[in-house]
Amino acid sequence: MNGGTTSGGRGNAGGARGGNGKENGNGSRPGSSSRAASTHISPARLVAVDVLEAVRADEAYANLLLPTRIRRAGLSRADAAFATELTYGTLRMQGFYDRVIELAANRPAEAIDPAVLDVLRLGAHQLLATRVATHAAVNEQVELARRVAPKAAGFANAVLRTISRTSPEEWRELVAEGTSGEDARLAAVTSHPEWIVRALRTALEHEGRGDELEALLHADNASPRVNLAVLPGLGVDTTGIDGFEPDRFSPIGAVAGDPIAAAEASGGRIRVQDEGSQLAALALSRAVPVRSGERWLDLCAGPGGKTAVLAAEALAGGARLSANETVPVRAELVRSAIAGVPLDVDVHVGDGRDLDLDVLGAPDGFDRILLDAPCTGLGALRRRPEARWRKAPADVAELTKLQGELFDSAFAALAPGGILAYVTCSPHTAETHGVLAAALRRAGSIAEQLDTRLVVEGLSQHPLDLAGAPETVQLWPHRHGTDAMFIALVRKRQGGASAAGAAR
Repeated sequence: MNGGTTSGGRGNAGGARGGNGKENGNGSRPGSSSRAASTHISPARLVAVDVLEAVRADEAYANLLLPTRIRRAGLSRADAAFATELTYGTLRMQGFYDRVIELAANRPAEAIDPAVLDVLRLGAHQLLATRVATHAAVNEQVELARRVAPKAAGFANAVLRTISRTSPEEWRELVAEGTSGEDARLAAVTSHPEWIVRALRTALEHEGRGDELEALLHADNASPRVNLAVLPGLGVDTTGIDGFEPDRFSPIGAVAGDPIAAAEASGGRIRVQDEGSQLAALALSRAVPVRSGERWLDLCAGPGGKTAVLAAEALAGGARLSANETVPVRAELVRSAIAGVPLDVDVHVGDGRDLDLDVLGAPDGFDRILLDAPCTGLGALRRRPEARWRKAPADVAELTKLQGELFDSAFAALAPGGILAYVTCSPHTAETHGVLAAALRRAGSIAEQLDTRLVVEGLSQHPLDLAGAPETVQLWPHRHGTDAMFIALVRKRQGGASAAGAAR
């Protein structure tokens, strides 16, 4: 987008171009020797801009990197909260801020040095979405610009002051003016790629809730509260935890005044986990009563949050649990996640599409399998905001092929009467209903869909207001405050093909 001068005296910012044709002054990369230490920049802003750079340049994940950078910088609790808001808020609204910056600078974002653009995005967030004083936001961001590209400080100052002279509401109107069509307008003002807006519209319309699209898009940009899972049956004493209260839906869910501290002090028996993820694991473990000696499998287990819930449930019911993960590093995360549960869980590294049931210790098949399938992650954009800028429509076709292959492998590995939970953290209908319908056709008459809604509603502490067919459950951020988890329970009928005949 290359807007002209804005109306009402807002004007635009110029700026000298560096030798590479971009607004960078000397073209130096963040982290180079041009970054002189400055007493004028708050530690929270330094952490935030460093994480933004790593997300952009190195494809880092903010949810993994930010806690490490906060600890390394020794931030106070208040500064850590500020750095978190700056980082996540900027990433969520990056598309909108880029359009604002383009209008203020009168040039496309691609023509601005990426490191300087990081600084401008961070400044736009402070000016348009926080209570930070204008002078503080502008002055400190100019100092940050001076660090990453000394000759770009004047350009940054002009752009940020131009942004500050217009209200957030007016900027939304100006950004919307440059779009054509409702989906394009919503994409621009709510900072989503347009293809994601269309996909979410389709998913909502599948449940007769198409009029909730804007509410969902805004929910994607809200900071989610931190939910806790108190692993059941482990004798966790919660009486001394400040602000501890049961959560709304999950029977093992909770909130606390300092949830991170509560989890860290629990020896792995209290975990930070979205309620939707808790319900997905519990839907499998509590779909029917557990018989002692059952064999369970978490097929795509990394990083291990749902595995930990299943481990506690298996321990309580006398079941045995195995976990499979393709990536060795993620398999180690699974082992770490289940360390607080006194159950011997076999963690295997291998391709979930090529299971060796003898190696997994279940030659006759598994009684319950959780397939938390790799997906686009469109249901967790609140927590992983950079994902919206990294995914593309082509990813959906690749992932649905993988999801279908994993479903077939999991269903083949079920013992007769066994139950498979197909779960995604994406509401994209191709990944949910599309994959499920195709897999059921391939399985034929031995596949029986269970009343997943009845199971999940039976778990919930409060009414969930679910829609759609009872065989599946779709949770939503704007309705349930959870990630947009999809859950479907499928049973292999008694008398179906034995697992040994269908898997190695």
